[in-house]
Amino acid sequence: MKVLHEPNLDTVLMVEKTLIDLDEHPTRMELWRSLPRKVQYQTFKRILDLLEAHDQIVFNDKKIIYAGAKNEKLLNLIKSSIRIE
Repeated sequence: MKVLHEPNLDTVLMVEKTLIDLDEHPTRMELWRSLPRKVQYQTFKRILDLLEAHDQIVFNDKKIIYAGAKNEKLLNLIKSSIRIE
C-alpha cells in the first residue's frame, strides 16, 4: 500500500482520545464517523496501523479495543481480575 503522507501527531492523538472516550468498543467505521474532525479514510487506516504496531489497540473480530496505559476501564478490569494470595 502506497502512503501519500504520514498523519500528523495531533490527528493520531485525536483518534486515540476519541477511542478512549467512547463507552463501547467501536468498529472501524463507527470510530471514523465519531471523530470530531474529518479525516481521510486512508489516513485513518494508517493511524490504526500505527496504533496497532505500538500495542495501543487490538482488534477483536470487527471491534477495536484500546489497550493503552491511559485506559482506566481496562486497568481497573485487570486489577480486579488479579488475585493476590
